Amino acid sequence: MRLVNAGLLTHLHTAHAALPLLTRTPGGLHIEITDGTSEFNAAHYRESIYLDLTKTAVSRLAFGLGHELSDSECTALAITPGWLRSEMMLDLFDTSEQTWLRDSLDTERELPPADFAISETPHLLGRTVVAVASDAQRHRFNTRTLSTRELADIYAIDDIDGSRPDSWSFMAAKEADLGADAREYR
Repeated sequence: MRLVNAGLLTHLHTAHAALPLLTRTPGGLHIEITDGTSEFNAAHYRESIYLDLTKTAVSRLAFGLGHELSDSECTALAITPGWLRSEMMLDLFDTSEQTWLRDSLDTERELPPADFAISETPHLLGRTVVAVASDAQRHRFNTRTLSTRELADIYAIDDIDGSRPDSWSFMAAKEADLGADAREYR
């Protein structure tokens, strides 16, 4: 239950507090950050009912808010990054921003796993948020959950290392056993 409280109810409480401010003038923007595209989450159970519910409900929250806010000409959407190369993950895998790619492709190392080669920094997520917020046509995304890769392609944005990782397509290809190579999705 703690997972639902921390991962979903916090989003609901924040939206409840922010929506009166957003709806004062037309064009407000509400962005949820989630984990998993709608397609991925629809086809994959996430370890436990609490985690699964939390991951899928945040996208559904953006969907519902998009409908609720339509009369006020506001936009609500969710953005999902791929495998996030945060400071915590770099520490966990005993690597650094300078060596993570070499380390993840090093077959002698157990960690990080080779799939970490398709990771992205929090900067890519931030850049996509800024791009959406700056887009006068952002309402076209209302009610949707988009990946950072989708938005990076739309806005021609790269991560700080010049890459444009495609984690969700990589996972789908790997699951379909197409012999996915992480280098193909960077």
